[in-house]
Amino acid sequence: MIAEKKIAAIPDFSNSPHIDHVGVEERASRFTKRSIKAETKLNGLKLTLNMIDLTTLEGKDTDGKVKQLCYKAQHLHDSYPGLPTVAAVCVYPSMVSVAKKSLEGSAINVASVATAFPSGQASRDVKIRDVKFAVNNGADEVDMVISRGKFLQGEYNFVFDEIAAVKEACGTARLKVILETGELVTYDKVRRASDIAMYAGADFIKTSTGKISPAATMPVTLVMLEAIRDFYYKTGKMIAMKPAGGISKSKAALHYLVMLKETLGDAWMNNHWFRFGASSLANDVLMQLEKERTGVYQSANYFSVD
Repeated sequence: MIAEKKIAAIPDFSNSPHIDHVGVEERASRFTKRSIKAETKLNGLKLTLNMIDLTTLEGKDTDGKVKQLCYKAQHLHDSYPGLPTVAAVCVYPSMVSVAKKSLEGSAINVASVATAFPSGQASRDVKIRDVKFAVNNGADEVDMVISRGKFLQGEYNFVFDEIAAVKEACGTARLKVILETGELVTYDKVRRASDIAMYAGADFIKTSTGKISPAATMPVTLVMLEAIRDFYYKTGKMIAMKPAGGISKSKAALHYLVMLKETLGDAWMNNHWFRFGASSLANDVLMQLEKERTGVYQSANYFSVD
């Protein structure tokens, strides 16, 4: 890893690189065709489990539901010795204190969505207060949404300044910036939004809220990974990545890990630098691990429903 350099002058985001639509989809498809041997698959499944952010973001969330999710985060499958825990539990700001208390003594982080998630349609003052409320209640990580309307109007400086203000409000908490790529539509716009987020201070860039379709896809994630790579080459600063929404099967998760390794390398192959935002993925990974260990699949009924 090279030493971090001071970030140079902010670039003109209207001149972000153009993306070869056909080329990026062809490259992404090739990652699904790699042969993965048994031992590598087992290691990949455990790594996937350790990269998951278990999430509950519903209007009907209660203290009891959050406590149950936190218990699951710490006890994924007690009959399987040596399993890693997930990376974080992600909740609304009002539930941060419940999650923090429930996870006390564990290494699992508490993540909180904020900034008028999922729409982002609120004033900057409201968004900043939302962030500070989450952080003051113990959030280790904050997931913000960008103002997609402003971005699509070409008001890139507005988006940049808002992210920078939220980053300042986070204090020591890490900031994940959600682009909501399904609303950005084109790969060129995904690349431009990724660049804006990173230069504005994002610790993570994240594909989606999980509330609209399409959410995470391999081509979109590849565009974002390549933006992270280019940013690292220019600045020496590592940025983390989180594809979220629509990744529910172990096989797909392994394809994402292949893409991560071949695009960014071994330094990013841990949960500090890469996450999956897909709660339903955890159970499928657990079923695959049991299959690898025992030779037979367990019924889905043996695993809790999130």
